[in-house]
Amino acid sequence: MYKISILGSLIKEYRLKLFLTYSLFSLEMLGALLRPFFLGLAINDLIKGSYHGLIVLSIIHLCWLIIGTIRHMYDTRTFTSIYTSMVTRFLSKRNQNADVSMLSAHSTLSRELVDFLESDLPYIIEAFYNIIGSLVLLYFYESNVVFICFAILFPVGVISYFYGKKMKALTKLKNDELEKQVSVIAFGNKDSINKHYNKLRNLQIKISDKEAWNFGMIEILVLIVIGFSLIVSSKLFGTVLLAGNIIGIYNYILKFVSGLDTIPYTVQRFSLLKDIIKRIDNQSEKFETSNNGEAQTQEKFTQGVLKLSA
Repeated sequence: MYKISILGSLIKEYRLKLFLTYSLFSLEMLGALLRPFFLGLAINDLIKGSYHGLIVLSIIHLCWLIIGTIRHMYDTRTFTSIYTSMVTRFLSKRNQNADVSMLSAHSTLSRELVDFLESDLPYIIEAFYNIIGSLVLLYFYESNVVFICFAILFPVGVISYFYGKKMKALTKLKNDELEKQVSVIAFGNKDSINKHYNKLRNLQIKISDKEAWNFGMIEILVLIVIGFSLIVSSKLFGTVLLAGNIIGIYNYILKFVSGLDTIPYTVQRFSLLKDIIKRIDNQSEKFETSNNGEAQTQEKFTQGVLKLSA
């Protein structure tokens, strides 16, 4: 198990900004989660001739809109600041013997690390809201639908486990090749360049094929859940639900399966994140070791000159 000092130091240094960003995003997701519920209430009230539900829905939607707008403006400022600080600090540690190709690749990987904090982590938070929140709200509509949703979690987990292992290996191979890119281009050999880019192309095709197969298997399970859930919820024990309730149930089933779709993506991104952190941390250690060695050599040289002078 390797350390995650780069990610840990970033979170610690920018913890207040990150806390505010993710808090705003959580409120935004809470609003998005509650909208189908209040939409259903609004429809039921309109059927009864009341505008109360529509007014409440409008207020919820307006609050969600304001929070989302503020969050989008704020997080760009936060994450561009993090990336600039990270890259300049990392590159400033390099020494004369540093591999420029590797440094270039790692500056690109640094962007991916910040992208994880900016895009992927909120995406994962959204999936958490969609899965857990939808199950909670579906329970209040119809508890039998929740059991159908739970039944799919185990096969999705098994599929995602094996998918994650394969993606980890492919991600490592791709990043290994990316670290050589600048050196290959600088060398200028046509055969080497063709070999390098063909290898990247083949790796990307393998990654894409794995994503496609995984997507297909997950969506088959999703179709089963949607079908059985709608059958159970639309007519249970001969009782037909209100139109607003059916709309609410259908929306939360879609949100739940949307969260399930995120699980394989999350596994893939965590595999990439771990590989990036490992490479950047290892390179930072090499810089520190090299710089310490140069400092010790310089100190010994200075002491030798002083002894000769004496």
